[in-house]
Amino acid sequence: MEKFKRLKNEGNDFVKMGEYEEAANKYSECMKLNTEECTVYTNRALCYLKLYKYEEAKRDCDHVLQIEDSNVKAFYRRALAYKGLQVRKKNM
Repeated sequence: MEKFKRLKNEGNDFVKMGEYEEAANKYSECMKLNTEECTVYTNRALCYLKLYKYEEAKRDCDHVLQIEDSNVKAFYRRALAYKGLQVRKKNM
């Protein structure tokens, strides 16, 4: 659990610095230790949104909503992912 917290905090620090790829990698490492912790999925979804990886962001939010069907951050970030996917589709 200690390693999980350290990785999550490192991910949070990367987000604060705008280093979204590095943050996403830290959150992915967290998921190897605990697949049920929703915050790392919503945090990684935020990183994916910043990196224009909308499908990946949507997938993380879907996972959270299977565990916590009323997670507001997951609903919000999934909506942003859908919006990003629609804009990309429209521009093609």
